[in-house]
Amino acid sequence: MLSVIIPVFNEKNTIEEIIKRVEKVFLSIKKEIIVVDDGSFDETKDILKRLKKEIDFKLIVHKKNRGKGAAVRTGIENSGGEIILIQDADLEYSPEEYQNLIEPILKNETDVVYGSRDFLNNPHSSQKYYLGGKFLTFVFNLLFGTNLTDINTGYKVFKKEVLKNIELLENDFSFCEEVTAKVVKLGYKIKELPIHYLPRSFKQGKKIHWYKDGLKALFTIIKYYFSGV
Repeated sequence: MLSVIIPVFNEKNTIEEIIKRVEKVFLSIKKEIIVVDDGSFDETKDILKRLKKEIDFKLIVHKKNRGKGAAVRTGIENSGGEIILIQDADLEYSPEEYQNLIEPILKNETDVVYGSRDFLNNPHSSQKYYLGGKFLTFVFNLLFGTNLTDINTGYKVFKKEVLKNIELLENDFSFCEEVTAKVVKLGYKIKELPIHYLPRSFKQGKKIHWYKDGLKALFTIIKYYFSGV
């Protein structure tokens, strides 16, 4: 079974559509949807309560906002699938690509799959964000000896047994750097596959900030290069 984890914080404009799109996706295996409301204080929580009456999904609520990494951890702890996929609550990524992303795991070709935005001619939210992401990936590859193209992709897929071997600690967006570093340190090879990407702007609700989150991400890469799993 595939467990789709959707961390959400104040996404009243997109949460209903993304859940419905995930629910409609046809896969060769069963799936469960786990939504972690990370302390939303807009209409998101009301929309989720209403949707629960129409669609079968697990809803877990954090009373306070703790960050994407914390929400993902909660989702993992409450998942029942052998495969874990992380789905952002916005509409930047397409659930219709799930089957392609899980296929290498189903075929036992790899234990970890990342959807890379760099393999297709996708638009960028801004040149600053694009170059910042490329820089972080470059630094990661330089330190860890990998050849990845997009460590900050929103589409990360794992065999659950991989995550069982990892103690995840980061609460914010640095989850991406932490989990990638620890997966690589454990010797797992990450297979990258092309995905489509439709970025949104800050006016549309984008939450990651390059200066604050970018510096934290860089620090996280260096920290986990020198620390253990």
